[in-house]
Amino acid sequence: MKFVEWLKWGGTGFVLSGILLTNLNLYPLNIMVHGTGSLGWMLAGIITKDRALTVNFGMQMPLFALGYAKMGGLI
Repeated sequence: MKFVEWLKWGGTGFVLSGILLTNLNLYPLNIMVHGTGSLGWMLAGIITKDRALTVNFGMQMPLFALGYAKMGGLI
C-alpha cells in the first residue's frame, strides 16, 4: 500500500475516533485525535494535488489550533 493510502486510512480512523470522542464528551482527547486525522487528510490532499481535500481539511487546521490554544491555557 502506498504512503498516501496509509495517510487516508489512518486519517479516516483518527477522524472517526475523534467524532466518537466528541460524542462521548471526552475533551481534550477528541481535539487531539480528530486534529491528527484532519492533518493526515490535508497531507494526502497536498501529495495528490487534490484541492478539495486540501481546502476542506486545511480550513479545519486553524479551528483545531484554537482548541489546542484553549487546552494550553493560551485563550
